[in-house]
Amino acid sequence: MSIHHTALIDDSARIGQGVSVGPYAVIEAQTEIGDGCQIASHAVVKRYTRLGRNNHLAEHVVLGGEPQDFKFQPCESWVEIGDDNRLREGVTVHRSNHAGGVTRVGSGCFLMAYSHVAHDCTLADRVVLANGALLGGHVEIGERAFISGAVTLHQFCRVGPLALVAASARVSQDCLPFAITDGNPGRARALNVVGLRRAGWAASEMAALKRAFQALRSLRELASILDELQAQNSPAVQQLAAFIRTSRRGFAHFR
Repeated sequence: MSIHHTALIDDSARIGQGVSVGPYAVIEAQTEIGDGCQIASHAVVKRYTRLGRNNHLAEHVVLGGEPQDFKFQPCESWVEIGDDNRLREGVTVHRSNHAGGVTRVGSGCFLMAYSHVAHDCTLADRVVLANGALLGGHVEIGERAFISGAVTLHQFCRVGPLALVAASARVSQDCLPFAITDGNPGRARALNVVGLRRAGWAASEMAALKRAFQALRSLRELASILDELQAQNSPAVQQLAAFIRTSRRGFAHFR
């Protein structure tokens, strides 16, 4: 381990092998730091925080802060971070607002400077939050979703897997999987072709999603459209239909 002499680490903190801690960093009690983590100067890992392996915390990251919720009463709640994540300068991740609850970040995520993850959010693997992206409480982000800079996501919203939310969008409803959502208020615009290609998706699967999006643009009854989509052989189209059916806030319809 490489721990700077000015770092403050509670004796009860569990520190893995090969961890580096920079000047003036703070690691509180009741924390776990996995093997190979790098914690830069002035970063703060507050109590009730667990870090997996090989996470990189840049300067002034704060993990495990109390939720910004008027209803919050002091309790044991957690932040859990997976493996191989990069959290850049000024990122904040707050712990759950109820006893035993968890705010969770998956593995392979990239949280850029000054992005914020509020209490009880869940980020799947390989999620990207660009600079200044702000997530309200209880937001769920699907695998490989990309949240662009200065996006604001209302509490309890969901963003589907491989979705892209464009810069400065104001999102108050669920963002469809595999789609680009843009604007104020956020609305679905098109298939996230670039993201799907980068993920190695076949042209036939993307074509099936394009047909599904065309159906959703129509003025027909939504329930009948979803029945048709659910009956298709495309797993992606079926996943899209299931996402819409389980939406509690409604979804960002196409323009």
